Amino acid sequence: MAPPCNGLEEATGNSEGDIVREAILIDGKAFAERIRQDIRDDVAALRRDYALTPGLAVILVGEDPASSIYVRNKGEQTRAAGMQSFAHHLPAETSQNDLLHLINQLNDDNRVHGILVQLPLPGHVDTQAVLAAILPEKDVDGFHVINAGQLAVGQPALTPCTPLGCLMLLHDHLGSLRGKRALVIGRSTIVGRPMAQLLLTADCTVTIAHRYSTDLPSLCSEADIVVAAVGIPELVKGAWLKPSAVVIDVGINRVPARDPELAAQGKTRIVGDVAFEEARQIAGAITPVPGGVGPMTIACLLHNTVKAAKATLSRRNTGFRAA
Repeated sequence: MAPPCNGLEEATGNSEGDIVREAILIDGKAFAERIRQDIRDDVAALRRDYALTPGLAVILVGEDPASSIYVRNKGEQTRAAGMQSFAHHLPAETSQNDLLHLINQLNDDNRVHGILVQLPLPGHVDTQAVLAAILPEKDVDGFHVINAGQLAVGQPALTPCTPLGCLMLLHDHLGSLRGKRALVIGRSTIVGRPMAQLLLTADCTVTIAHRYSTDLPSLCSEADIVVAAVGIPELVKGAWLKPSAVVIDVGINRVPARDPELAAQGKTRIVGDVAFEEARQIAGAITPVPGGVGPMTIACLLHNTVKAAKATLSRRNTGFRAA
């Protein structure tokens, strides 16, 4: 495990002269760089000892600007880690059959150890059918039903990148999570559900909250760990939190700029699912937005790709044993 993060902690005085401790800021950007360095070392060893270069194929269908930027960043970081990057940018009108044909080709390509289809897909494409077509051992997003099922029963699996990154941050800050009371706000198959499974496997007592949950403030007040992944800007208020709770904010939401003139011009700012300024006065530690969970997602994608590459060596009976 990497050494504990050196968060920032500031002391301020209130009107009565008391000392108020602000939460430690969990620096996901710095931690992600440490993961990438470990990955670079792993890739160099695989190339040197086994003549194996992990390869990641990313498929983008259409011209969504945000997706295009994200895919470009994935390619740059893949190459920076010494891995092979295979980018497939398809027109928005690409048929589902053509997309499935490409996935089948990548399934059969020994140079490719991980396959990622950038979401969302155009409306005429059945997303679940596309994700199901990826071989589970190459499903580095961890979305295939087999990987989801193995995670649910506590078996080794390729795990969705964002919850895996959240778990790494929690372990880095807290060490063992055994016995902690964890609240996951959001039940998506991409973050909420796998996050809950990972926390259960780490021996937490886990509650999942969603749109029909009642008395969310009360649930928050009992949690040692709060993972907010619901997509509602600044939903979680500081007053809801248990003092010293560790807060992992997965949300990335665009809201109008604070300055009314800038807001009138359509300018925006990014906030999480937690009211950060309030929460940092109560929580023991918190991830900022941006700079918290976000950088961990691509780092964990590279981690999963190396893991998938190592698994091919184990299957080949080379004498290699995956950790």
